[in-house]
Amino acid sequence: MSLHDLVSLTTGVALLACVLAVVGLHAYASGRAQRAALVDRLSYTGQAPLTGRRRRFRNLDRRLRGTSVGRRLELRLAATGLDVTPGEFLVYMLATVVALWLVGQASLAPFFGPIAGLLGVFAAVQFLNWQRQKRIERFIAQLPELARILANATHAGLALRTAIGMAAEELEAPAGEELGRVADQLAIGHSMDEALGELADRLPSRELVVLVTTLVLSNRAGGQVVSALRNLTETLEERKETRREIRTQLSQVTMTSYAVPVLGVGALFLMNGVKDDTLARMTGTGLGQAAVIIAFGLYVIGFVLIRRLSRIDV
Repeated sequence: MSLHDLVSLTTGVALLACVLAVVGLHAYASGRAQRAALVDRLSYTGQAPLTGRRRRFRNLDRRLRGTSVGRRLELRLAATGLDVTPGEFLVYMLATVVALWLVGQASLAPFFGPIAGLLGVFAAVQFLNWQRQKRIERFIAQLPELARILANATHAGLALRTAIGMAAEELEAPAGEELGRVADQLAIGHSMDEALGELADRLPSRELVVLVTTLVLSNRAGGQVVSALRNLTETLEERKETRREIRTQLSQVTMTSYAVPVLGVGALFLMNGVKDDTLARMTGTGLGQAAVIIAFGLYVIGFVLIRRLSRIDV
């Protein structure tokens, strides 16, 4: 073999190696992207259906879901139905805390910066609780119609699994979305007890627990599902009307619980507006700082007590 042939062979082998390296890198990158997409889909099985928008803070979100706090936050977000990942919620909450910290420090006094930040965390937690409770109330309002659909479907000879899938298609959100998740879990091999139990854990309420218990016991023992569901439908209708009357009667108390802390914060702005640097001088001493902390603590205690005393379980 001549030197020219050896150079040509070496050049060809090098080019082939470069081509194979490029193809390998492309296959590796494609496989990595597909794996990340699969992990994301599997990670959000308990949350609301994801839209096609691009997810932010993926690395932070993946690490956060690996912790116990992140898993609890993920379950809480799943119950609210918000299209937000745990990582996105954490970043948005921290941004809100920083903004409130700076606003409180600039508009009132430097001492109120940390207090405003803590109020931001409290507001974020209350927002999640409010969204979750609102979704639960909407789901409870759909329970009579859900029980009626299941009763009619089972009376027509359909299996309970098929009836749940039919109800998921006919009902609007949130009942349609939640039953769609139950149907998906049943389709991939979960038992009826597990799928309905996870539904009761996501949206805890007495009405849903009664419905889930009725379905599980009827499915396990082979009882009369139709008659049980029809009796349950009448009961749910009566409880729905009772809950509506109680919520109407307690609406003024609920507004009072929110008005009390708002008036307290408004008084601070009023004091600072009447005379500049009033709050700065007041919080310049240890006694003034202690008084402010005690006042905020009393407002929080008043808010919690009013909410607890006005809570009536039906």
